[in-house]
Amino acid sequence: MGHKAGRMSEDIKRIISGKIRDLKDPRISGNGMLTIVRCDVAGDGSFCKVYVSSFEGYEKAKEAVKGFESASGFLKREISNVLGLRKCPELKFIADDSMEHSAQISEKLKSIAAKLDNGEAADGDEMQTDD
Repeated sequence: MGHKAGRMSEDIKRIISGKIRDLKDPRISGNGMLTIVRCDVAGDGSFCKVYVSSFEGYEKAKEAVKGFESASGFLKREISNVLGLRKCPELKFIADDSMEHSAQISEKLKSIAAKLDNGEAADGDEMQTDD
């Protein structure tokens, strides 16, 4: 990804994240644990993949994607106005489970730390995980 596309990706991510509060769609506004993970703009600036994730799980993220697709005209107009673009990239929203995945990793780390605190693993013993 070129420098311009990378900068545009970050700008689009920032704009959409800021507009989440303004969207009236209950699939989006009713989901307070929603975040835009990342945006990937094509090199020619014609297309942008927007990855949406939810702390409440992958199903909520898929539901939010439908809301974002309904609001894509509004979001494209806002992006064009803020960035001064004549032609805004086509927005493609994709549900992402990275936040759910990171929460699972965090829980596993907490349980390992708790086991270590309880002295379940003696010095020199290696702990085995079920992964």
